[in-house]
Amino acid sequence: MPTVTASAERTIDAPADKVYQYLADMHVHAQLLPRPFYDFQVEQGGVGAGSIVGYKIDFAGGVRQLRMQVTEPEPGRTLVQTDTNDSGLIITFTVTPQGDQALVNIASSFDGETGVAGFVERIIAPRRLHRVYTEELARLDSHARQTVQ
Repeated sequence: MPTVTASAERTIDAPADKVYQYLADMHVHAQLLPRPFYDFQVEQGGVGAGSIVGYKIDFAGGVRQLRMQVTEPEPGRTLVQTDTNDSGLIITFTVTPQGDQALVNIASSFDGETGVAGFVERIIAPRRLHRVYTEELARLDSHARQTVQ
């Protein structure tokens, strides 16, 4: 199966440690997710590694149920959500300090379709996901600006 990738990044107006905390706290993270993500549920944990969250994504004419396991390969810098279902979806959040701000990158990859449907998916999905991640980063920046004193 071909792999489909998408990403977006933005400088967030808050210290990197605070930004990472917002992303690692699944209850806060749920508030940052734009459509097409919805029905977010914390199944286990709730902060950082070991958490399991479920949510749906309405994308490309269909709804997928995702069950994401959270890991922290580099605590304080990298948070990864991996779908325990069969989508192969992996979403990586990387937070890089930049003085009093943080550069946040959201990158994802998943197993794409084959054939003509896969060809179309590889063209459309990265653009659509880039827009979704850009909106998520804008929400993160807004949350950080309202929260950090």
